[in-house]
Amino acid sequence: MDIFEEILQRYWGYTSFRSVQRQIIESVYGGTDTLALMPTGGGKSITFQVPALAKEGICLVITPLIALMKDQVEQLKRRGIKAEAIHSGLSAREQDILLDNCAYGDIKFLYLSPERLGTDLFRERVKRFNVNLVAIDEAHCISQWGYDFRPSYLQIAELRPLLPENTPFLALTATATPEVVADIQQQLHFVDGRVVQMSFARENLVYLVRQAEDKLSMLLKVVTRLPGSGVVYVRSRKKTKEIAEYLQPHLLRQGARADFYHAGLSMEARNQKQAEWQSGKTRIIVATNAFGMGIDKPDVRFVVHVDMPDSPEAYFQEAGRAGRDLQLAYAVLLYSNSDAVRLQQRFDQAFPPPSEIKQVYQALSNYLQLPYGAGKGMCFNFNLMDFCTAYHLNAQKAHSALKILEQEGYIELTEEVDNPSRMQFIVDRQELYRFQVSNQAADVLIKLIMRTYTGVFTQYTRIDEDFLARNLNARRTDIYHALVHLAKQGMIDYIPRKRTPLLIFTEERLDDQNLRIDPERYAESRKRFERKAVAMLQYAQSDDRCRSQLLLEYFGQTDSPSCGKCDICTGHGKAIGSSEMEQISAAIAQRLSAGSMLLNDLVDSLPFSPDKALQAIRHLLDIQRMVRHDNGQIEWRK
Repeated sequence: MDIFEEILQRYWGYTSFRSVQRQIIESVYGGTDTLALMPTGGGKSITFQVPALAKEGICLVITPLIALMKDQVEQLKRRGIKAEAIHSGLSAREQDILLDNCAYGDIKFLYLSPERLGTDLFRERVKRFNVNLVAIDEAHCISQWGYDFRPSYLQIAELRPLLPENTPFLALTATATPEVVADIQQQLHFVDGRVVQMSFARENLVYLVRQAEDKLSMLLKVVTRLPGSGVVYVRSRKKTKEIAEYLQPHLLRQGARADFYHAGLSMEARNQKQAEWQSGKTRIIVATNAFGMGIDKPDVRFVVHVDMPDSPEAYFQEAGRAGRDLQLAYAVLLYSNSDAVRLQQRFDQAFPPPSEIKQVYQALSNYLQLPYGAGKGMCFNFNLMDFCTAYHLNAQKAHSALKILEQEGYIELTEEVDNPSRMQFIVDRQELYRFQVSNQAADVLIKLIMRTYTGVFTQYTRIDEDFLARNLNARRTDIYHALVHLAKQGMIDYIPRKRTPLLIFTEERLDDQNLRIDPERYAESRKRFERKAVAMLQYAQSDDRCRSQLLLEYFGQTDSPSCGKCDICTGHGKAIGSSEMEQISAAIAQRLSAGSMLLNDLVDSLPFSPDKALQAIRHLLDIQRMVRHDNGQIEWRK
């Protein structure tokens, strides 16, 4: 057993690596800059964690997802591996202590949000680190050709002169077209770099497109026919609840339940819903795309998209959350003719005119009470809906304007974070003892904190006010006020829990004349969005190309065989012949001879596959042999 297998078995309990994991590990261990292309569920974290543990020094892990960052740090700690995370949710003093521990302690992994890389505090301290590897997760974010470009990623290459000579960079992504692959290497200044690609093909994942004007009824058929746990993706928060409530009575008959999830729920509600779904208590979760990133549930049997994503990248990543246990799973896209219209509407909302973007910027500056020339480097708690309500803004357009301002480098907008309460004693034990003697009311709380938590004199430590309250038979508010009092007395530094998104001004506030929205970048972003949307429409509308082939070709795999399992390969999506069309048309005419019917009732009554029945119905409507009324009833023309 070599050192890599020994580490894998000791910390993860596995005896062998999967697919290209070992190639990537050996590449970066040997000092080679490497770009790893691995689909969702491919085991990306192993590829940097194992080689970093095999070397002296610390591994820097750059990821934009704070929730995922925290989750991975906790997982490493549970395995006995020292890891920490620095992001915008921490105070300057906390960051200062953590950076010192990285320079002089034995921390093996430091997770960073990309906006931290440009701070003077980090750039000065990192020079003292013995960095053995830099891992960049979601590496497609560095490319303006990608689907989620983030300007802060452009600062990563600036780390090179600050690190030990020949420190290897490992870039990781699950979704990258050939032009993005080339751009990632260029932006990270790869030197004799290597690309290791795991095939994007998911042989256990069956891709299906279901044409459906009544998507709710089709969804119900899908989730009642397919076994196991699933995710249903929609685009609006309102629809998550509506669809979950629609599915619930039908699932209850099977002894199962549905629930909903979106970013507007409280952190407690989201954590509970996620835990109940992961444990199997909830069978189906109906969610926006806020759900799923970083969730490692291997036995998801299906992912259904009720609303069409904006790009093949987004669809591939979300659909890829099914079947991570390598067992049979399904990725189902529900498509209707109106989806093309809705996609155009989203395009218009995603790119408000530059004049509107400037209006949002000035409203934001006024909302945060920033004078001209001020604000650079300042971090604010930010509630998008409160901001939009205060200035009567459309939430989707405002969010799009903020994302464009972020791409232009004026602001950074994080997702919602949940930072638990932290505290540290800032006096020595002797001074604290003298305070306890003269303050009997605080003595009991201080003793409980010292008995419960370790390291509170040397570092910021997470504390739970509810736990302290239960043990002291007090209310949570009493504990909170007692901790605030201790902070005012100079005994502790106390940081109460914070659960809001953060907005950072990376430049000082500018007036309209100096706020520049680069016209070329704006125009190119619009073109890229349109190209991706067209590719997504082509995937949904295709009736003669294997679904898997279409997706893989988009990502540069042009020689992949047909999957043999999607709706096209099995014949469900193929155009029906004239004789069969006549048979189905005759059956439809006979069904409608007694009167009009709803579409789904008509399809269910026919002795043909739903795909073929729908093709015939669309054809008969197109040639006006039938008419569909506003109430949904289909009638045969006399």
